[in-house]
Amino acid sequence: MDCTIRKWQIDDQYDLAKILNNQKIMNHLRDGLPYPYTVEDAKEYISSMLQANQEKMFAFAISVDEHVIGSISVTRLDNIHYCTGELGYYIGEYYWGKGYATSAVKQVCQYVFEHSDIIRIFAEPFAYNTASCRVLEKAGFIYEGTLHKNAIKNGQVQDMKMYALLRKELK
Repeated sequence: MDCTIRKWQIDDQYDLAKILNNQKIMNHLRDGLPYPYTVEDAKEYISSMLQANQEKMFAFAISVDEHVIGSISVTRLDNIHYCTGELGYYIGEYYWGKGYATSAVKQVCQYVFEHSDIIRIFAEPFAYNTASCRVLEKAGFIYEGTLHKNAIKNGQVQDMKMYALLRKELK
């Protein structure tokens, strides 16, 4: 089964709510998402992505066989960093370890580099999230360093790792 990235559809709300009602996934994401995550939460998120400025937010559903298995986006920064984008993604637990995240990361980076003037895409996974770090490495991202004591997640001070992919490094 191949995974693809595609624009969100309102009907994706059910798959998205199911995916995000998993504490294991929430433990790897930034705070701000409600838990439990309802169908209404998913509908609001999808609506906001469909209305987002297409020059600043490149947001996609990750799908396999027409079912949403995750989410991926690149958000353009501003000011002196306007040619830089921050990558964020997650995959439903059932789909972990099957290469879907790596494929989706490669697809979204190619899309962003081909359809925008962004020259650098970076990601900052928690240092303990070795699976996400491996996804980035397999997608061609370069480890740039550790951001020590950079975040507080679930009441714990956490290190984060900085990875980046530059337009010229896209394969």
